Amino acid sequence: MSRTLRVTATSLAAIVAGTLGLAQPAPAAGYSAPLTTAVAGLSVATEVRTGYSRDLFPHWIDADGDGCNTRNEVLYAEATTKPTITGTCTLSGGRWYSYYDNATWTATGDVDIDHMVPLAEAWDSGARTWSTSRRQAYANDLGDARALAAVTDNVNQAKGDQDPATWLPPYASARCRYVGEWVAVKIRWRLTVDNAEKNALTSWANNCPAATVSVTYAY
Repeated sequence: MSRTLRVTATSLAAIVAGTLGLAQPAPAAGYSAPLTTAVAGLSVATEVRTGYSRDLFPHWIDADGDGCNTRNEVLYAEATTKPTITGTCTLSGGRWYSYYDNATWTATGDVDIDHMVPLAEAWDSGARTWSTSRRQAYANDLGDARALAAVTDNVNQAKGDQDPATWLPPYASARCRYVGEWVAVKIRWRLTVDNAEKNALTSWANNCPAATVSVTYAY
């Protein structure tokens, strides 16, 4: 897939730049802390839904022009058995594991691509002040594997736009992972939390196995 090519091209450019003594761009700013510390550091603010529309988060786009939109890029990346790609990025023969409910699927129609932090929740938590281009980048975030997840369609639909105060994966063993990934996305995009959300995240962080949250901030 093209993402592999882009990584290779980026690495090659860095090698060439280093060899020629050319200046290289500074690494993106990052964050790393224990989950409990990460949760404690989340800013609390009142959520505001006024003005929200999914149309304000353009998706799914084909950012690299390879014929595969973001949905299919995630399906390919997360397949436990890689699908065959034909025509205008038609995927067939793949296999997907949905960690939310410990289920495996072989038909793309049974799998949704979930925004870990739903679009409406992102809007409520700060994205309402963003430009359309930043909201598009959020809705199609391939820069962090935790931002988008291939999961069982009806489980994703049950989640809707809920945060961890009111919804967690039905598969109990997935919940600590889910909480860590939720927190990572909130930090990556500098989104706030409300009081109920922070209380729920704090309770889980205090009771989950010790983990570290490491992210690169989105631009």
